[in-house]
Amino acid sequence: MAAPIQITLKLFAIYQETYGTEMLSWQVPGGSTVKDILNQIVEAHPSLAEWQSVTRFGVNLEFVPPETVLQDGDEVVLIPPVSGG
Repeated sequence: MAAPIQITLKLFAIYQETYGTEMLSWQVPGGSTVKDILNQIVEAHPSLAEWQSVTRFGVNLEFVPPETVLQDGDEVVLIPPVSGG
């Protein structure tokens, strides 16, 4: 089993509202993907499930696919659709 890694999770819109913060620091299993992180969030807060299929992902300021494997120290961003005016 891979050693745990530390990531920073930046939250926007509905994710930020749900967690009540802009940023989280998480320790996750090595080999975790961006999609694994989103799955953990939805598991902890099932009300966010409706946003799961429309969320885009960023790692270290670049858009990435959900299968992207995370490295120690990565900054992960979850970007749901945002509306407003």
